[in-house]
Amino acid sequence: MPDGKPVQQFTLKNSNGIELTAIGYGGIITSLRVPDRTGKIDDIVLGFDRFDDYLKDHPFFGAIIGRYGNRIAKGQFTLDGRTYKLATNNGPNHLHGGNKGFDKVLWTVEPVAASSTLAFTRTSPDGEEGYPGNLRVRVTYTLTDKNELIVDYSATTDKATPVNLTQHSYFNLAGQASGDILGHQLMLNADRYTPVDATLIPTGELAPVAGTPFDFRKPTPIGDRINGEHAQLKAGGGYDHNWVLNRKGSGVQLAARVVEPKTGRTLEVATSEPGIQFYAGNFLDGKLTGKAGAVYRHRTGFCLETQHFPDSPNQPKFPSTILKPGDEYKTRTVFTFGVAK
Repeated sequence: MPDGKPVQQFTLKNSNGIELTAIGYGGIITSLRVPDRTGKIDDIVLGFDRFDDYLKDHPFFGAIIGRYGNRIAKGQFTLDGRTYKLATNNGPNHLHGGNKGFDKVLWTVEPVAASSTLAFTRTSPDGEEGYPGNLRVRVTYTLTDKNELIVDYSATTDKATPVNLTQHSYFNLAGQASGDILGHQLMLNADRYTPVDATLIPTGELAPVAGTPFDFRKPTPIGDRINGEHAQLKAGGGYDHNWVLNRKGSGVQLAARVVEPKTGRTLEVATSEPGIQFYAGNFLDGKLTGKAGAVYRHRTGFCLETQHFPDSPNQPKFPSTILKPGDEYKTRTVFTFGVAK
């Protein structure tokens, strides 16, 4: 780090040739190497070859996001009669924890004995980025021989505070330097989504996807309708929205499935969260050069960020994101990699 502190890097491997590399800075997944249908291994997440590039401005490649993933309107919320002011680092709004969110801090990271697990821990102090309470956070990455990456999040606090943690990897299942992701076929297990205003804050409506470009209930190429005339596509510059997952009861349930036709690589996302943000890399613009000289142009990666809904602290009808003393924040997301037959 610039202050001389060392940054640890760990690699997890499973018996099927999958390798995940992550660093203590931001909990960033810097590499995720998986086979295609011919057995060819490639790295399917965007990022950099040099650590120093992660210290520069980039769009949250591979990082743990917190305290609050996604946007909070006008950088403020009211809790227990007090209004808290946060950074407005995304137009008029607060995004992904502020100017120095969990993606820009050094975590304590340790391998967990007798398992292919990395545990990232830190305490976010009371007042950090404007949030109340000392928040003790633990995030684990576990790579299994079922080709699963299990991400477990837990947290406790000594004051009521909003919490909405997520993982912000950008995927391109075709591998590095392979062009855009518009041919990837996406299924989202959601009948509704949350429309947004011009600054990408939810209006509060849970709108049906039926008859709109937001209907991914059947596998559909990402690029089929992304440049359409729908007002919501104009607002986000494409897809940058939260889908309301179809859930029955609690526990981890299927949220999304992606297939890359040329390589056959597949990604399934299952989660205990109520929502998922599908972002199609609309703001990638070719200014960043990533691994092995790959230029990250428009829509060369996509994100599937499992989450509670954006702006929930200001939207009383949305599921609550408030963690109270004595309670534990606990959520799980499972990314499963495979190949289409």
